[in-house]
Amino acid sequence: MSDLVENDIVLSERRLLATMSVVLILLVGASLFFADWDVTIGLILGGALSFLNYFWLKNSLSSLFEKVGTGRGGKFSASFYIIRYAVIAVVIFAAAQLHLASVAAMLVGLLSFAFAILLEAVIQLYLAIVNREES
Repeated sequence: MSDLVENDIVLSERRLLATMSVVLILLVGASLFFADWDVTIGLILGGALSFLNYFWLKNSLSSLFEKVGTGRGGKFSASFYIIRYAVIAVVIFAAAQLHLASVAAMLVGLLSFAFAILLEAVIQLYLAIVNREES
């Protein structure tokens, strides 16, 4: 992979993480003024789970692609992917059962990744249009 493409990937990843952070900060900030504590805690917990999910998925996929790329890949095990979602579900269930956080707010916090992906897609589309017009 060329250095230019690799730099673009790193910039996109940084922008994605920054966007996730900004989305969460805005949501938590608004909830401090307009919602109950269980909503605020739910957004924080859901956002933390979103970051955990992102880094866990990134590491799992890079490990998988590295094994396949070097030809030393064995059988594909979906157990790590299932465990990842099980951990997230257990944390959400435990927080809900202990009445620590709103389930809806935790799910919105988890969706911060989806919001960031959508914004990154818009940014990439804009950059593609601008770079095309400059050519």
